[in-house]
Amino acid sequence: MFSKLQVKINNLTIGGDSPVRVESMLKVALKDHEGCVNQCESLRNCGCELARVALPDKNLAQDLKFLLENSRLTLMADIHFDPAIAIAAMEAGCRAIRINPGNMPLNKLHDVITLAKNLGVVIRIGANGGSVSQAQLEQAHGDRAQALFIAVREQAELLLGAKFENMILSAKSSNVRECVKANELIAKNYPDFPMHIGLTEAGPGDSGIVKGTACISALLARGIGDTLRVSLTDQPEREVKVGYEIIKALELRARGANLISCPTCGRRRTDVMNLVKLVEPLAAKLPDGTSVAVMGCEVNGPKEARHAEFGIAGTPRGAVLFRHGETVGEYEFDKLAEILPEFLHA
Repeated sequence: MFSKLQVKINNLTIGGDSPVRVESMLKVALKDHEGCVNQCESLRNCGCELARVALPDKNLAQDLKFLLENSRLTLMADIHFDPAIAIAAMEAGCRAIRINPGNMPLNKLHDVITLAKNLGVVIRIGANGGSVSQAQLEQAHGDRAQALFIAVREQAELLLGAKFENMILSAKSSNVRECVKANELIAKNYPDFPMHIGLTEAGPGDSGIVKGTACISALLARGIGDTLRVSLTDQPEREVKVGYEIIKALELRARGANLISCPTCGRRRTDVMNLVKLVEPLAAKLPDGTSVAVMGCEVNGPKEARHAEFGIAGTPRGAVLFRHGETVGEYEFDKLAEILPEFLHA
């Protein structure tokens, strides 16, 4: 299903035949020049392809300009309330802006649209459950998912009426079902346009990861979503890592090795948990998409291990190693730390 149209921010394409992109957001204030540049570089190094930057005041436009000139990461200015801030961001050189239809007055967007059209700027219409207006909620008869869709539709129709199509559509909520429904409505009514997906305010730790994954996976499995962010109360690099794990699990993109390991049970023949700890840092150095299976017993172990490019199946003595389906040998557990680097990187 994915979008038919493609937009381009500097050299980054989104939608069309582009892969699903992984995003994050800077968690450093723009005034901290060094902190922003360093976080951009860290995000870029871990695979982030686009980062939003909060621009709460047009007086920070020069700080944004500095970051744009000193970062190798593609950036999008995140704008709320005041259209003049969006204009300041574009004049500073930013080629992508996010505007929130819940708090951005429609009747003041004409100059924003005109300048974006002239400069080739991408506009993300980014509705948020916490910013839906009372009028939008009343029009939706209290249905918050419908209200999110209405918020996006209002701005989308305004842009389309001005013959502006260089846009990304997005509706986020902190409720999984609400968010999925809102995005389904957008995809149904605007199937040609790229969509950014994610669950906002997912929270910290395992809970945040599970909620964000549930929402994003449900949408991607329906063919909805051209770019995503896993919004966690955590470092932005963690958001990127989880994002790639989601699209890798859905076989949409591969970044890093695909590590398959059994959950262990009373049948296990070796210490699988510690074996995985040995394998993980080594697997991280393998080419993207390489499959590595670490299995604990003979029920599924040998077949899973043979099916993977690199397989490790537990035995009472240690483990049998397989490479591309062929048996390499059986090794005692205390020898594996020495054997595995050569085995995986031969």
